[in-house]
Amino acid sequence: MRPSKFVTAIALVSISAVALLGQGQPRDPARTPGVQAGQDPNRAAFLAANCKTPPPAPAAGRGGRGGGGGAAVPQPTQEYVISDIPGVVAAGERWKVLWEEPGNNADGIVTVDDDGVLIAQNDKSDVLRVDRAGKTSVVYTDTYTGGALAANAKGQLFIAERSLNSAIWLLAPERRLFANTLKGEPLDCVGGGVLNDIAADNKGGVYFTMGGLYYANPQGVVSGRYGTIGGGGGGLILSPDEKTLYATGRPGVVGGGGMVAFDVQPDGSLTNERMFADIGNDGTTVDAAGRIYTVRQDGIVVFSPEGKVLGVIGAPRLFVSLAFGGPDKKTLFAAAIRDVQVMSIPMIAQGYKGRPK
Repeated sequence: MRPSKFVTAIALVSISAVALLGQGQPRDPARTPGVQAGQDPNRAAFLAANCKTPPPAPAAGRGGRGGGGGAAVPQPTQEYVISDIPGVVAAGERWKVLWEEPGNNADGIVTVDDDGVLIAQNDKSDVLRVDRAGKTSVVYTDTYTGGALAANAKGQLFIAERSLNSAIWLLAPERRLFANTLKGEPLDCVGGGVLNDIAADNKGGVYFTMGGLYYANPQGVVSGRYGTIGGGGGGLILSPDEKTLYATGRPGVVGGGGMVAFDVQPDGSLTNERMFADIGNDGTTVDAAGRIYTVRQDGIVVFSPEGKVLGVIGAPRLFVSLAFGGPDKKTLFAAAIRDVQVMSIPMIAQGYKGRPK
């Protein structure tokens, strides 16, 4: 069954109204909620029916950062120290646990207003809102293994759905299919991995990784693969002026650590892939000054826009997602998985107000 054609209509709305926009999505018998595409028993038949050249089965254990690639391995906690990073964070600050839950997923966080964050729970196919007091509410259901979120200054909220027949859906200001094909074939025909990370630009387009780096323009037309970043990358973030896209990984090296940068062209295409830093992992964000933040086991590494390491914000766990939020965007939120925790820490640095993530 070929995925249906779609039309994207854009309306402007504040992301702060997201909880009022309702829930639900049309049922799709070709998709299994809570199961990533690589583990779906119907994958081989779906690819044979829809792909001109069906890709090979994904390698064992290559689930997205949200999991689904095998048994969840509990992540350890550790002692940490917050040292002063001028203009970024004050010495002695501590992480506060806002919410925790046994399980595997709390991926792709974005800030939605001055008080909370949204997280995608791909095992549950829900989107959860966590406020700064730790109170939670489910704002979207039936996402078909929605595993990462992205938002822009236009008031649009997107989710990466990782089930078979993988897709990017627009959740706000209205819920509709945004992109699920490349050159007339399902995104699953690309092969190479799960629909992992997404980043929305203020034009209404979405960058995403799926065994490579791609761009869905504001009309939902997908182009790419861009660059040679090994394994498809993750940790996508745009610079405040949206002239540079950062992605974690290393050109041509599968599983290689580090971070690359691309020049963003007016049509959203990417050129000039280059190494930006030798450090990089899933979970990145940017502040108003253009500093880039990326996670590693001992905390969050902070880079200047030129790629100089400014310091490390110690952390009790390995995080998978970061976002600035709170009043004046001077709170840094982070999510960890296995088991799930959402934490926050006060910052001197201020997040970029033009885009929620």
